[in-house]
Amino acid sequence: MFFFKKRNVHGLLLLDKPKGVSSNYILQKVKRIFHAKKAGYTGTLDPLATGMLPICFGETTKFSHYLTDSQKKYHVVAKLGEKTTTSDSCGALLEKRSVSFSLIQLHASINELTGLIDQIPSMYSAIKYHGKPLYKYARQGLTINRKMRKIFIYKIDLINYANNVIELYVHCSKGTYIRTLIEDLGEKLGCGAHITFLRRLQVASYIHSQLVNMIDLYKSFNRNDIYNIDIFKKLDQFLMPIDSPVSFLPKIFFSIQQTLCFQLGQKVCFICDIKNSLVRVIDTETRKFLGLGKINSENFVIPHRLVSTMQG
Repeated sequence: MFFFKKRNVHGLLLLDKPKGVSSNYILQKVKRIFHAKKAGYTGTLDPLATGMLPICFGETTKFSHYLTDSQKKYHVVAKLGEKTTTSDSCGALLEKRSVSFSLIQLHASINELTGLIDQIPSMYSAIKYHGKPLYKYARQGLTINRKMRKIFIYKIDLINYANNVIELYVHCSKGTYIRTLIEDLGEKLGCGAHITFLRRLQVASYIHSQLVNMIDLYKSFNRNDIYNIDIFKKLDQFLMPIDSPVSFLPKIFFSIQQTLCFQLGQKVCFICDIKNSLVRVIDTETRKFLGLGKINSENFVIPHRLVSTMQG
């Protein structure tokens, strides 16, 4: 693989992150497999966690914040009666407490954590303080004051509760820390709790069935065919289009002349029913995504975020 120069790769990969590795570790692995010049993930998953890790390649990184800001869904299993340093099973045991609450109290506590709530991010999070992630300070035994933030929990479904183990589905807003949510639930129940299993099932409108795992990627890369540049074609088939993160926005189609003006950063006259909204701009002839534009009330499309014309 090292015989090739790094490639200009563009698109979105919905990776099924495996357990036991960091998000950045798996990103570097994927970049090497695709031999990509530029790629980044959105929404860090802890080493314990598995599931949907969106990886944006090339020009798609320009639109990655739409995924960061989106809603998420998780499947989580937690052990009650035990509190750990990291709020998950990777940490050291801090204390044990008896578990004694009724189902009525359990449902009441879950309801209290639903809707608009305040949450203090965990010290074992990727939030940066003076350019360094909080978890690095935590590993040094340091505690940094964190600002409380507003998050929204749309729904918590109780799947199962038995033998001091609770299983939940959580639908939440951006910025939610599931380990903190579980820790808060444990405190409301008076027994403490920590995560033993966590899987991200959904980001924005992307669903679990769209995931690609590392085995799929390795199978599509034949090292015996290392001298054939076409080996990357199978890999690139796993990628979703550049405009995938903004697929919820309407499309408009430009003529050759309109495309040229738009790519030069000029506003373009375009009459349609859409007003004061972002749109995906598509070249009618090539069907290529040109970037995002904003249609104002005067029927002009103003360039908002352009895709590079040098994608090859």
